[in-house]
Amino acid sequence: MLIAVISVKGSPGTTTFSLALAARWPGPARTLVVEADPSGGDIATRFSLESAPSLLSLAASARHSSDPALVWQHAQALQGGLPVVAAPPDADRARAALVALAPDPSGGMGALRSAANLPNTVVIADCGRIDPGSPAMSIVQEADVLVLLTRARADDLAHLARRLPAVGRWAPRPVLLLVGKGYSTAEVARELGVRPLGRVPEDEHGAAVLCGRPSRLRWRRGGPSHSALGRFAHKVATVLVPQQQETPDAAPGPLAANSQNVPTLRTLPDTPNGPVAARGGQLLAAHAVQRRPHGFGEVDSQGGAAS
Repeated sequence: MLIAVISVKGSPGTTTFSLALAARWPGPARTLVVEADPSGGDIATRFSLESAPSLLSLAASARHSSDPALVWQHAQALQGGLPVVAAPPDADRARAALVALAPDPSGGMGALRSAANLPNTVVIADCGRIDPGSPAMSIVQEADVLVLLTRARADDLAHLARRLPAVGRWAPRPVLLLVGKGYSTAEVARELGVRPLGRVPEDEHGAAVLCGRPSRLRWRRGGPSHSALGRFAHKVATVLVPQQQETPDAAPGPLAANSQNVPTLRTLPDTPNGPVAARGGQLLAAHAVQRRPHGFGEVDSQGGAAS
């Protein structure tokens, strides 16, 4: 399974959440975090990692090998044993590495997609802030699930509203998570026509562990399980786990409005009660917002949210 974690504005914490999601993913699957942020990486600096192996060495090796296990050979282990492929802090070098890792135009798979196809394997790509010209876009388009983080403030949501039609075309199963204070999940659902899966908790101590800063918490095996952030990440993972069995035979396109095979994701704490319908749910299909592409609108009755 390949999961891309992105934002479309600002820095809502894609790296921190990627690490939390990987650390708290249920067994027996093995998880790997790949820092695929075109603006440059933070993980190596946060955890004082060696300069190699890294995303740069992976990109160089991928030119000469299509081995699905190649990605794992360029990972380093964080506290607790979580493997990560760290990007260089320099944006130009990070972008060059991502360009080299893009799928072959003739139809081949990207290195991350190939690694994610291995049994009981989950590759979580921290793609940072994404725009249509991002060199990480090929990873997003190959992903099985797209996790979109956004702050719940008016300016962030205004940007997101204008990008939703495009986001719905990037991956087959986009999921929206709110970060920090601001509008409630019900208000966001009503205004965007998309119900968030949940809200990432503000957890200073849990985030400190995942940022390599001193904290009263310790990163035990299995990740920061005693933190609010760790518990939330585990709940998100348990929602996504069933989709790990669904490996598309080809690059998927946008979901059809009348699809009968759309998985119904259920809400987590701090979201409106009840199952989430395909229309207006976490699946940010383009049809959910095509009738209001230039701003906010109300959720229709089929995907309604509590006020």
